[in-house]
Amino acid sequence: MVTLAEVAQHAGVSASTVSYVLSGKRSISATTRQRVEQSIRELGYHPNAGARALASSRSNIIALMIPLRTDMYVPVMMEIAIAVATTARTHGYDVLLLTGEEGPDAVRRVTGSGLADAMILMDVELEDERLPLLRGTSDQPSVLIGLPADTTGLTCVDLDFAATGALCVEHLASLGHRDIAVIGEAAAVYERHTGFAERTLDGLRARARELGLRVLHRPCEGGYDAMAATLARIFDERPATTGFVVQNEAAVEPLLALLRQQGRAVPEDVSVVAVCPEQVAVQASVRLTSVAIPAQEMGRRAVEHLVAKLDGRGGDRVVLLPPELTIRASTGPAPAAS
Repeated sequence: MVTLAEVAQHAGVSASTVSYVLSGKRSISATTRQRVEQSIRELGYHPNAGARALASSRSNIIALMIPLRTDMYVPVMMEIAIAVATTARTHGYDVLLLTGEEGPDAVRRVTGSGLADAMILMDVELEDERLPLLRGTSDQPSVLIGLPADTTGLTCVDLDFAATGALCVEHLASLGHRDIAVIGEAAAVYERHTGFAERTLDGLRARARELGLRVLHRPCEGGYDAMAATLARIFDERPATTGFVVQNEAAVEPLLALLRQQGRAVPEDVSVVAVCPEQVAVQASVRLTSVAIPAQEMGRRAVEHLVAKLDGRGGDRVVLLPPELTIRASTGPAPAAS
């Protein structure tokens, strides 16, 4: 078993310096900290959790609150959770996963019991009931993966979903599409005013107004039957629709199948842009033009900002990752009006 002294020798520092890096009791320069952390990783050093907790008055655990709801795309949530767990481990922290829909009660339980040193919250709503409990609690640092309406006193990491919506509609407009339909998440996601869904729609609508486009938004539960009803409604209300923006992974393949059945070729007759994981876009029956969800980057950055707070090195800030649109086979010029 690798010892603390061996880590110190490998990093070229004293054993006390390694101890300070692990405990966070004393400020260590960024260069030295990085050298020690690199040695810990290379040697595979695993400090005794009980001893560290006693020495530092910390549990060395980060609580990750990730309510698993039936109307959310769980693979993306799990990809973020895995990135949180692996990044936390490199900093000497383990992750306590809280998957219930307990809201403020779960926050109170963690803060009141000493179960964890800090918290990361996901599935953030615009007016999230958990947030008042987090503001100003310097003894229990927190980071949100998501963006509420008011970010005062909070640290947030997220994809810039407003810019994402704008980017999708800009791409379709550049190809000559004038009538755009947005196939959104399940209705419950909007009823909760979940941040990412609301912000995507706001950004898309604002840019569409500037470009003079018509937009129709319809939530969809996902699945073939729900998508069939939604698509029929869209073409009934807006027969001239030639561009689709899809922010619902479960609706992607049913949409493509239904368009084929109706004799609407993609992209010759209809163009489709998706906001989805890269894997969903490239494995679809038509490779989708898409804005990817940077799940791993979001998880990694959330942990790094949280560790900085625990070490007294970070303040409250909002980090929005810029969207990147990848053009594939599902978008093309709008068909000429007949």
